[in-house]
Amino acid sequence: MKAPITVSVTGAAGQIGYALLTRIASGSMFGPDQPVNLRLIEIEPAMGALEGTVMELKDCAFPLLNEIVPTCDLAEGFSGTDWALLVGSVPRKAGMERNDLLGINGKIFTGQGQAIAANAGSGVRTLVVGNPCNTNCLIAMSNAAGIPKEQFFAMTRLDENRAKSQLAAKAGVHSSDVTNLCIWGNHSATQYPDFTNAKIKGQLVTDVITDREWLEGEFIATVQQRGAAIIKARGASSAASAANGVVDTVRSLVTPTPDGDWTSVAVCSDGSYGIPEGLTASMPIRTDGSTWEVVQGVELDEFSRAKIEASVAELVSERAAVADLIPA
Repeated sequence: MKAPITVSVTGAAGQIGYALLTRIASGSMFGPDQPVNLRLIEIEPAMGALEGTVMELKDCAFPLLNEIVPTCDLAEGFSGTDWALLVGSVPRKAGMERNDLLGINGKIFTGQGQAIAANAGSGVRTLVVGNPCNTNCLIAMSNAAGIPKEQFFAMTRLDENRAKSQLAAKAGVHSSDVTNLCIWGNHSATQYPDFTNAKIKGQLVTDVITDREWLEGEFIATVQQRGAAIIKARGASSAASAANGVVDTVRSLVTPTPDGDWTSVAVCSDGSYGIPEGLTASMPIRTDGSTWEVVQGVELDEFSRAKIEASVAELVSERAAVADLIPA
């Protein structure tokens, strides 16, 4: 049996956490032969609810679940962890501006970044899910002294999955037939699901779906607004699909990317595609299962570049709004 992987999850008693934990414990994330230790982190008022979640995990009797540690102490929660999944964040409330949310959550992710640096192993990889996830990731990364920036990610895989589903439905194929779909920029209403380079069964999407008006209009708008549409429909934000996006993201980062394909995740920009260095922006990524790289040479037409630039501009403004939380 392999040695257990330690996974820390913040917001573990929340809806996404509830949907996520059984997926991790059952082997969906790391495979059917990889034991896991779970460090479940919550705020003090939610510890009672977290205990109920722990009880359920124990009642599942997962063969791969080696240990569960529920805690509201960040040092204990991130101790020796291999993967830190930062799911918990304060949700945006009525009357709250985006910059207000950035300021509130920014302080949370400052402390979590510091705690990861102080307590996790040097090889720890961190995936930020709590919104605004790109800039929260930037804040955590900037406050995690000594942890390489290449080990921080923000989730845009949920958006990629949404985009693939929309394209597949339009083309009358299965979502698994859609490849090379990249989400560019911010996980927000400015994100750009790039249909110009995506493929369906090896053919360019634009050759399969010739309705360019739909691609440039309804398709993009549907992907950008999907989260809001789900809130309107179910009265709560995405949980199961968000948890699935977390699982897919981590699995894609620890598994070699299929030849010729790529996946979407927000990483610290190295300046590729004109995206300012240091921004946490979503780009096409390829990995060998241990190290990753930004896919180079992806052709972007004028329409695509304009969409990407708009999303990047939003990220630049978000970074400016939290400049006081980013150490020089």
